Amino acid sequence: MTSMLSGGRGRRAARTAVAAGAVTLGLVALSACEKPTPRATMVAGSTSVSTEAACYDHGKKLSEKRIADCTKQKPTRSLTVGEGDMLRLGVDPEIAETGWVLFLNGQQAIEPITKTYRSFPSDAFFSRQDPMGGQEQASSVNVSIVQVDGDNYKGVWNIELKNN
Repeated sequence: MTSMLSGGRGRRAARTAVAAGAVTLGLVALSACEKPTPRATMVAGSTSVSTEAACYDHGKKLSEKRIADCTKQKPTRSLTVGEGDMLRLGVDPEIAETGWVLFLNGQQAIEPITKTYRSFPSDAFFSRQDPMGGQEQASSVNVSIVQVDGDNYKGVWNIELKNN
């Protein structure tokens, strides 16, 4: 009878040790994971695209040169819009807390926004002055959402906007 009890205790102890090992291994794996970057999202009609940061150092200041380089990177995500579509931009609250601006093809286009969501007519992204003084329509534009905090830049999210 005693041998049956001791065998059960041994199995129980082994299961407990395996469970403790699994929990420890899980915690080690989680601590090795990098914290995800905040996300930026663009929506036109029922189509949306979301992206992680092209450049981000978890809220630390980035140099102006790095921001310039990041806003000129080719976006990995794109969204196609039609003439007259409303374009909605959304950012994580972490980005909106300090503020964000839009860069179009590497040039700042608007003053800082401190809301998580903003709408724009898509046509405004594609009109530009041609060298002769007239207006021309671009077929695509690289839109960069840049997190700002006063005069400091903290991150860049890039999406290519295509004119349908």
